Amino acid sequence: MFLDNVWLIAALWVGLALAASLISIRLGISVALIEILLGMIGGNFLGLVELPWVTFVAGFGAIFLTFLAGAEVDPYVLKNKFKESFSIGFLSFLLPFLAAFAYAYYVGGWGLDASLICGIALSTTSVAVVYAVMVETGLNRTELGRIILAACFITNLGTVVALGLFFAHFDVWMAVFVGASVGVFALMPRLTPRFAQRYGGRIAQAEIKFFFFILLLLGGLALKAGSEAVLPAYILGLTVAGFMMSRQELLHQLRVIAFAFFTPFYFLKAGLYVSLPAVAGSLFLIIILLGVKVAAKFAGVWPVVRLFQYSLRESMYITLLMSTGLTFGIISALFGLNHGLISQEQYTILVTVEIASAVVPTLIAQTWFRPRVKAAAGREQG
Repeated sequence: MFLDNVWLIAALWVGLALAASLISIRLGISVALIEILLGMIGGNFLGLVELPWVTFVAGFGAIFLTFLAGAEVDPYVLKNKFKESFSIGFLSFLLPFLAAFAYAYYVGGWGLDASLICGIALSTTSVAVVYAVMVETGLNRTELGRIILAACFITNLGTVVALGLFFAHFDVWMAVFVGASVGVFALMPRLTPRFAQRYGGRIAQAEIKFFFFILLLLGGLALKAGSEAVLPAYILGLTVAGFMMSRQELLHQLRVIAFAFFTPFYFLKAGLYVSLPAVAGSLFLIIILLGVKVAAKFAGVWPVVRLFQYSLRESMYITLLMSTGLTFGIISALFGLNHGLISQEQYTILVTVEIASAVVPTLIAQTWFRPRVKAAAGREQG
C-alpha cells in the first residue's frame, strides 16, 4: 500500500504513534504497550510495511532508549543498594535462562544451540518497557524505580555476557570493538563534563550530537564484530549516569527526542514482527514458554524482594516488571536467526513470547500493583 510514496508511509507510522499516545492518555496504559499492539494491527490488517529508513530509525530508537536507561541507573543506588540490585537482577537472569534452556532442550526437542538462544532470549528483562514505564509513572525519580532499573541492568548484563561466552567469534574486529569500547567507557566520565562545559547549553545542541556520534560509532564497530549495536549502549549510558544526575535539563531533552520520534518506531516495529497466522500455529508452545519465563522470574525474584522487606504490593510490582521482555530478547533471537542457530519458526515463537511478556506482566503491574509515586518517594527519604 503506497509503497512508492515515502511520505504516506511515514504518515501511517506516525499516525499510529499519535493514536497510541492518545489511547495511552485516555486509558492510562503505558504508551509502549499500545504502540506494540497497534504495530500488530498495522502489520496484519493495515498493510504497514517496514522500509530501510524505518529499520534505521527503529534500530536507533532501541540503541537510544537503551542508552537512556543506562544513564538513569543511579550510581549511588547501584553502589549502596548493590545487594538488592545484584540479587534481584542476577536471579532474574539465571533462573529463566536455566528453565527456558531446559524446557527447549529436554522437552521441546530443540538442538543445543537453539536451546541456548531460547534460554538467553527468555532470560531478559525489557529495558525499553521498564524504562518507559518508570518515566511515565515518575518512579524513575524514586529509590524504588532506581533499584528496578539497576536490577534490570544486572539482568541484561548477564544476557550480554552469556551471548558473548556461548557464541562470540573472537577475531580482529572483535578485538577492535572490545578495545574501543573499553577506551570509550573509561574516557566518557571525564570527557563528557568537559565537552558539555565548553560546548553545551547552546542552540547547536552539541552535547546531544556528541552522544549520537558515540552511540553510532560503537554500534557500527559492534556490527563489524558480529555483535549487536545496542549492546554497548547500556554500559555507555551507565558511564555518564553520574553526569546526567546533575544535568536534568539535558536528560529531559534526550527523553523528549527519544519518546517523541525514535521509540514509537521501535515499539511499532516490535508489534510488526507478529504474524497472527504464525502465532496461531504455534500458540500452545508460545503459551508454555511464556509460562516458563514468568514462573522462573517469580521463582527467582519474588523471594528476594520479600527477603529485603518490600511490601506485598511493591514485591508484586517489581517481580512483574522484571518478568517483561522485549529489546534484548528480540536481539538475542535475531542473533540466533542471522547466524543459523534457530529456524524462522523458532524465531517467530521467541519474538512472540517476548512481545507477550512485554504486554501481559506490564499491564497487570500497572493496573493492579502500581505503587504511588509519593509513597515511593517517601520510602526514598526514609
